[in-house]
Amino acid sequence: MTRPYDAQLALARLALRVRGPMALDLPALFALTDPDRTHDPLRLAETLAPGTGLVFRHFGAADRVETGLKLAELAREGGLCLLVSADPELADQIGADGIHWPERLLSQAGSRRVRGDRRIFTASAHSPAAIFRARRAGIDAVFHSTTFASQSISATRPHGPFAAAAAVQATGMPVYPLGGVNARTGKRLVGLGFAGICCVGAVAQS
Repeated sequence: MTRPYDAQLALARLALRVRGPMALDLPALFALTDPDRTHDPLRLAETLAPGTGLVFRHFGAADRVETGLKLAELAREGGLCLLVSADPELADQIGADGIHWPERLLSQAGSRRVRGDRRIFTASAHSPAAIFRARRAGIDAVFHSTTFASQSISATRPHGPFAAAAAVQATGMPVYPLGGVNARTGKRLVGLGFAGICCVGAVAQS
C-alpha cells in the first residue's frame, strides 16, 4: 500500500516533469484544501513533499484562524509555501507566504499590489480574458480551471489540456491546470508549457 507521503512525493515529481522551461520561483505543485474532500488540512500539510504550495481554502470555517496558524507553523517546518484563499486579512494574521484570489476578486488583488503587497499572488481564471485581467492585476501565476472532469461543485465543463495550453501561449502567463489533475491525468500535461499542476482530490485521497 502506498503511504500518503510517498504518493505526495510522486505527485511532486510529476509536477516537475510537467513544469515548462519558464523560470519561476514558485512551487511546481500546488495542493488546495477543500471542505468536502480535505477532512484534515493539518494532516495534509504533514504529508506534502517539501517545496509544495499549499492553498488553504476555509470558506468561512469557524476555526479558520486556529487552523491557519497551525498550518503556517507546519509550512515553516515542512518547507511548504502557504497561501490563503480569498482572505487577505487571515493571510496577514498568520503570516502566509501569499494569497490566492478567486477570479471575482482580481480587482482587489490589483489594489493590494498598488499598495505595495509583494507576496505571492495566484488567481483562479476560467478563460484567456480572465488570465489577461490577472496579469494586469499583478498576479504571479494563474490556476486555469477546469482542465479534466472534476468532482468539485465549482467545476465547469472540462476544456481539456490543449485549450489550457493555448491560454499559456496566448497570454504569456505562468499557468497551472486545475480540475481533475491526478497521477494519471497529469501525465497528459507534460511538454505543454505549464508552470506545474494543481491538485485537490489527488492529494486529499492519497
